[in-house]
Amino acid sequence: MNTDRISPEPGTRAVVYCRVSSSKQTKQGDGLGSQETRCREYAKFKGFEVVRVFTDDMSGSLAARPGMQAMLTFLRKHRKDPHVVIIDDISRLARGLDAHLKLRAEIGGAGGILQSPSIEFGEDSDSLLVENLLASVSQHQRQKNGEQTVNRMRARTLNGYWVFQAPVGYRYERASGHGKILVRDEPQASILQEALEGYASGRFAAQVEVKRFLERQPAFPKDLPNGEIRNQRVTDILTRVVYAGYIEAPNWNVSLRKGHHEGLISFETFQRIQERLKGNAKAPARKDIREDFPLRGFVLCQDCGKPLTACWSQGKSQKYPYYLCPTKGCVSYRKSIPRDRLEGEFEELLQRLEPSTNMFQLAKAMFKRAWDMRLAQLAGTAQSLKGEVTRIEKQIEQLLDRIVDASTPSVVRAYEQRISKLEQEKILTQERMSNVGQPRHTLEESFEHALSFLSSPWNIWKNAGFAWKRTVLRLAFDAPVSYSRNQGLRTPEIAIPFKVLAGFPMPKCEMARRGRFELPTPRFVVWCSIQLSYRRLAPAFPALGCAGPGWPPSGDRGGGPAARNRQLLPFTAPCKGLRTFSTGRRTISRGTPKGRAALSQWDS
Repeated sequence: MNTDRISPEPGTRAVVYCRVSSSKQTKQGDGLGSQETRCREYAKFKGFEVVRVFTDDMSGSLAARPGMQAMLTFLRKHRKDPHVVIIDDISRLARGLDAHLKLRAEIGGAGGILQSPSIEFGEDSDSLLVENLLASVSQHQRQKNGEQTVNRMRARTLNGYWVFQAPVGYRYERASGHGKILVRDEPQASILQEALEGYASGRFAAQVEVKRFLERQPAFPKDLPNGEIRNQRVTDILTRVVYAGYIEAPNWNVSLRKGHHEGLISFETFQRIQERLKGNAKAPARKDIREDFPLRGFVLCQDCGKPLTACWSQGKSQKYPYYLCPTKGCVSYRKSIPRDRLEGEFEELLQRLEPSTNMFQLAKAMFKRAWDMRLAQLAGTAQSLKGEVTRIEKQIEQLLDRIVDASTPSVVRAYEQRISKLEQEKILTQERMSNVGQPRHTLEESFEHALSFLSSPWNIWKNAGFAWKRTVLRLAFDAPVSYSRNQGLRTPEIAIPFKVLAGFPMPKCEMARRGRFELPTPRFVVWCSIQLSYRRLAPAFPALGCAGPGWPPSGDRGGGPAARNRQLLPFTAPCKGLRTFSTGRRTISRGTPKGRAALSQWDS
């Protein structure tokens, strides 16, 4: 404690200023309390009266701090009664030379007298030299600490650990051999997983639909007091590779690599999200579509082809719901359609989409067979993916060799971009290879929701909420449905799965009797086939060349296989109106001598 120089008189009023570098230090440890105790001890030794204590929890490189500004305001207010400003150490005032000089001047300008138990402040050249040297040393320590911290964080990032603030859906937890590592933070993790997979699959057509989904979740943290989430935050969530279980820090030259934490989605799903973000933007679902009118915007007017709107109409005693066409110039403009009528017809349409029990069981059997075939092919798929990884690694090595030989910066950047893309392809292929032979779920779990939907979209429509109703519309129909005020719902364009499950034509297999499905006409001739053997035909039809000394062939007279086969050849009876008829061995024309002879024998 320096007691050589005592400038202010005993009894002078004093203020104490304390500072720590972060708010975390205010909760962990007693840095502010220790500084205040030492400053009060110094004030007691000097005989000063401490009237106020000002604190900050900010970096010393900044001069504009709330506690410092409050202290300067207090000093200016009591300029006529100068106060002593006591700090524990010169580093508590500032950790930068510029900030130190600026605050030193402002304190002196406000009428304050700066003192510390660690250093004697003075206005002579030697005191100013020592003060400036100590301020420079403090600045160097701050910069050195920052460099060491960044180096340690970068090294940990290179090892596959997330070192920044835990993103939404994760929290830090100590794990043996890893230190602090990201783990799922429920229920936020499951909410984000559904949002990310929904956008990748097309369930959410645009980012604003993801935003609305997150805003409807009570457990998800909001940005604004009115319960909304900023659009930029949704974009950040969709573009953060940490949710796929990977780490990347471009500012530290840390390329994409596998992290030690569990991803909420797969890297393949993350890639699909990025492709959708780079693709053409789609118009989001209307925000004013609510539970009251789930078909609003989906059903089209038959006359103009534009989507119907909806509203509540005030009657004498109550309000009535209606759908109507809002297009000016349309013959159905503002013509009301009762909601119950339109939605009733639509519900009947959904009920007709339910497949028969036999067809649904057939579809399940097809799923099972396809699942088994896919599992059987996994061994070959794994070998193919392994070869693909080897091919990508060779391409990366070739590009690295070219970078060494290249001297043009633009060429080097082009090679680096190509290597980055190949690294992503390699990661995606390795992820697929690791998942080969290890399905995440069983067949029943994987297709549970799909089969439930295919078995009865009507049940989901009837029992689920508004979001699922909109999902039914997207999955069950390939295009919006048209509605005519006079004729009702028009023929919809249903999705392919329901077309397949509608059933295949499977008529009963039985003989169609002559005259039963259409009476014979000159333009329609019925062929009657009678199974006769050549042994029976030969005596009756010599004109066919089936009888005589050379029949049957000598090789088949013993009743061998050739003879038996010929006995089973069919003979087609000739009918009126035909120019030719068949014996099983040949086709004979009516106009030939053999044909006329055969016809006369048949008639007899």
